[in-house]
Amino acid sequence: MKVLGIGNAIVDVICKVEENFLTKNNLTKGTMKLVDEMEFKKLLSNLTIEETIAGGSVANSIVGLSQLGNTVSFIGKVSNDELGNKYEKSLTNEKVKYCYQKKKESIPTGTCLILITPDSERTMCTFLGIAGKVSYKDIDENAVKNSELIFLEGYLWDEGEPKAAFNKAMNISKKKAMSLSDQFCVERHKKSFFDLVNNKLDITFANEQEILSLINAKSFDEVISFGKQLGKLLVITRGEKGSIAIQKNEVVECDSKKDLKIADLTGAGDLFAAGFLHGHVNNLSIKESLEKGTEMSSKIIQKIGARLN
Repeated sequence: MKVLGIGNAIVDVICKVEENFLTKNNLTKGTMKLVDEMEFKKLLSNLTIEETIAGGSVANSIVGLSQLGNTVSFIGKVSNDELGNKYEKSLTNEKVKYCYQKKKESIPTGTCLILITPDSERTMCTFLGIAGKVSYKDIDENAVKNSELIFLEGYLWDEGEPKAAFNKAMNISKKKAMSLSDQFCVERHKKSFFDLVNNKLDITFANEQEILSLINAKSFDEVISFGKQLGKLLVITRGEKGSIAIQKNEVVECDSKKDLKIADLTGAGDLFAAGFLHGHVNNLSIKESLEKGTEMSSKIIQKIGARLN
């Protein structure tokens, strides 16, 4: 197995909204907010659903890796309900090995309301449901040990139980990669994330805002200096400014693709990570891996949703 993903198993509910919907509901554009089931239903009651698709940050990356021809698997928790069954089927249809035996839970499968404004930016309201209850015993040790690399998401850190699962997987894996996930997520867990990046991860994925926040940097030059001192692989996406990877004294940049017809920025980072990790596990150069990440993210932002199909 090339890559095992461990993350929140979330069903995405995609809706188009005007800017004032965000303002009216006290939502910060471009971020993810955790909500309870009641708030989720209240928000959804005023909207028209464009599409419902299986999602979750790392799961999106894992599906992307599968589509690029890699053998992959995923651990994430769903309930044995309608959405949970749909979620599992969507993974198996994409040739992803699902390493979790679902059962009927008292809490439903997690859902994420993805609100797309006219500028194509996405704002997310997530009801984690059972997804936020991944526990130590849910981690399939053989799946971890038999993978060349595990890929984790910072979002997993938001609930108590997943931390034990997260650490179990980290302790027995050969190589570890993680996405910082979201600027607010970084703010919530800054001390823990800083420790992970410095001492435990082999590869860290972040966007510019997330990495600036993590190290309390005032300028991107400070990020470059931090990356060089880190000694491990730090991969940063910078929107229209492209992407950059830093490993020891090697700093590699890649331009973004221009003149794209952007439909939805959902999944841009997830698919970038898929492309980069594809390059990494198949022994491509850092430059080639950045280029593959850019190619994948460029494709996904020209369609609605976070899955290429």
